[in-house]
Amino acid sequence: MSFKPLFSRSLGAAPGRLHMAAHSHHLWPDASFDGQVECWTDAARLADAKWDRIMGEVWPEAQRHVAEELGTGRSDAIVFAGNTHDFLVRLAAACPRRAGQPLRILTSDGEFHSARRQFARWTESGDIALAVVATEPFADFQQRFVQAASTGRYDLILVSQLLFGSGRVFTALEPLAALADPTGPWVVIDGYHSFMAIDGPFAKTLGEKAFFLAGGYKYAMAGEGMGLMHCPPGFGQRPPITGWYAEFADLTLAPGMVGYAKDAMRFMGATFDASALYRFNAVRRMLQSHGLTTTTISEQVAALHRRLLEAIADTPLGRAELLNPLTGGPHARFLAFRSPQAQRWQAELMTHGCVTDVRGDVLRVGLGLYHDADDVDAFAGLAAQLGN
Repeated sequence: MSFKPLFSRSLGAAPGRLHMAAHSHHLWPDASFDGQVECWTDAARLADAKWDRIMGEVWPEAQRHVAEELGTGRSDAIVFAGNTHDFLVRLAAACPRRAGQPLRILTSDGEFHSARRQFARWTESGDIALAVVATEPFADFQQRFVQAASTGRYDLILVSQLLFGSGRVFTALEPLAALADPTGPWVVIDGYHSFMAIDGPFAKTLGEKAFFLAGGYKYAMAGEGMGLMHCPPGFGQRPPITGWYAEFADLTLAPGMVGYAKDAMRFMGATFDASALYRFNAVRRMLQSHGLTTTTISEQVAALHRRLLEAIADTPLGRAELLNPLTGGPHARFLAFRSPQAQRWQAELMTHGCVTDVRGDVLRVGLGLYHDADDVDAFAGLAAQLGN
């Protein structure tokens, strides 16, 4: 079954394009347009009173959708910001550390640029002491990472649940979460590529002790402007980087007092663009109305992955190293092919109107709800034309 009609606006805007990069910029479904219009209409209709609707209806609905998707059942543990980088800054500022010492952070060399670049700059300035665990060889990466995290040397531990470069899945979340404590260390899971790609990525037991970061730009299909964070109870009661919305629940405080919400709103910033929340809610309603869940979408994508790998087997791309083979378990929504030719292949495909993306020597091909067998077959035809 094809779900292309749900994406008629995005597909119709560039009918000659073969967009095989759903993991990079997921095309927006028509429902997101409706959500954007709803946001504008509310602003025009309600003016100043729009915030009553945003904080009283739109925000709580988005919280419920996220908590349901994660599997925690804790809507009050969800907070939103413009992007996940905002949350990285707030977490680093709030995380307990030893007096007079820089924040000690443990991470991997497979993290997205938001963390990689910021951690590198903080290392330059002396604000943090950074330890990095290599993701290669991946066979024992999880064991090596958990061992390093268990040494007691670190204040903040951050790792991706699904590595953005290779599509490999980090499954050892339980032993990491077991290390977490409000007094340190804090455990942060970057779930940007697992949120709405892996079913129930963050169980309730994890949610009691670990933070989870994600956003609406990828498989949530809501576009930019919606970073999200799950906050475990008791961690960071008074974040030092704070906006006035963090005390939105109680505007009766005496002048000069710095109050905080008791729930995840304690990590809130200030005035924000709510349109991404409208889009996200509209997309979630669309999925529900069609009986589509993360599980059913993943099953459809997995079938397309299998078809694609079979179809390109005898092409130059098929002879590249597949970093994330299909195992039948949780899988990225993209296939990661490592080859010295990756950069050239990406450029060659683009000349035919086929959008993929490349990270160093890895070509990533991402599939989503708007793809069908015809797209896979068309891509395989282009892959056969690639140079060796």
